Amino acid sequence: MSIEFSTKGLGLDELAATALEAVRPAAQAGAQVLYDQVKANVQRIRKVSGNLDRAIYQAFMDTASNPGRASYRVSWNRKKAPHGWLIEFGFLQRYELARDARGRIFPMVRPEMQGQPKPKRRAPQAVKDAYYVPRKGGPRQVPARAFIRSAASKLPAAQKAVADRFFAELKAKGLIK
Repeated sequence: MSIEFSTKGLGLDELAATALEAVRPAAQAGAQVLYDQVKANVQRIRKVSGNLDRAIYQAFMDTASNPGRASYRVSWNRKKAPHGWLIEFGFLQRYELARDARGRIFPMVRPEMQGQPKPKRRAPQAVKDAYYVPRKGGPRQVPARAFIRSAASKLPAAQKAVADRFFAELKAKGLIK
């Protein structure tokens, strides 16, 4: 005995094609919710230059996407705002700070070390301590102000936005009611 079943008259092929087309707009709707939350989190942080706010982005990731999967990245441009990492995770301030004529902040150099090349990134701590002026009162822990990680609280809203946009796309094509 043999049974044949065809989905041709049921419109399932059209539904599958439309569902694949609806994946990217739905993923973008979820990314937009997270992007908006990250921007709001950055707005709550005291601004110095505004570079971090301008560096926040969302981008479609071709390499992590395929016809049934759309991936977006919400992050900050590390070239525009390299200090974002320090704000997101906090840091230990070991040295006195100075500000140059352009408003940039940097660690103070000991007077006897002026003109000497600064220590390499991986130099021993003793070498760095001999080059920079230690902070009065010892090192200070600057707490993290997570602007990306705290946006995870909006994941349920992002998931709802994805589902709403996905089904809205299918409704717009007349495939569901």
